[in-house]
Amino acid sequence: MTTTPLTPADRAPEGVPATHEAASPVPGEGPAAAALLGAGVGAFTLGLLTTLAEASTSIKDSLTLSDAVGPLSGKTTYAVVVWLAAWAVLHFTVGRRARLTTQVLTVVVVLFGLGLLGTFPIFFQLFAAE
Repeated sequence: MTTTPLTPADRAPEGVPATHEAASPVPGEGPAAAALLGAGVGAFTLGLLTTLAEASTSIKDSLTLSDAVGPLSGKTTYAVVVWLAAWAVLHFTVGRRARLTTQVLTVVVVLFGLGLLGTFPIFFQLFAAE
């Protein structure tokens, strides 16, 4: 097997990798931002479903996917489904960006905070159906 010598036009400029694999763009922080935002949406969904189940007996009954577990089975199942869907959608939108901004991190912290708040009995019992 013989190879033809590279001409000066074929050579990569100095400091630039010559192979295609090495020259491909390195993904930025977009995929991490998408994963964090998706997790924040999932956490918020869990807190929201927990509060809604306490506020409405019909929602509580509809969230019962397993009688042995009760409404927790639906809360966690739906929260995981929403998390995975949000992560997938955000991966193809936010995931293409190069930087993880402070705005993204702020939204993630707010979503996690609201989700956590929604799971505390002191909070969700304020909305209890009588």
